Amino acid sequence: MKEFGGLKMSTQQMISYRILLKKEPAGGYTVTVPSLPGCVTYGKSIEEATEMAKEAIELYLESLKSHNEEIPTDEGTLEYTLMVGINA
Repeated sequence: MKEFGGLKMSTQQMISYRILLKKEPAGGYTVTVPSLPGCVTYGKSIEEATEMAKEAIELYLESLKSHNEEIPTDEGTLEYTLMVGINA
């Protein structure tokens, strides 16, 4: 914690993660976090899915930290979408 003007404040680093939402046939959305292998969650709506993803990421990072493991980031990751043809 840092002290600022007599108040003790915690320092928190903000990290952004790319998430992928996949609409499920039975309803809802499965969310994966490509930079965090195995970090998968689900929500009934996009809003719920993104909230669940935030919680899953926070828990994942807490686990990494408690095991003194490196925290991966999306920094330096490039994203492309490729179109490919298939024969029907």
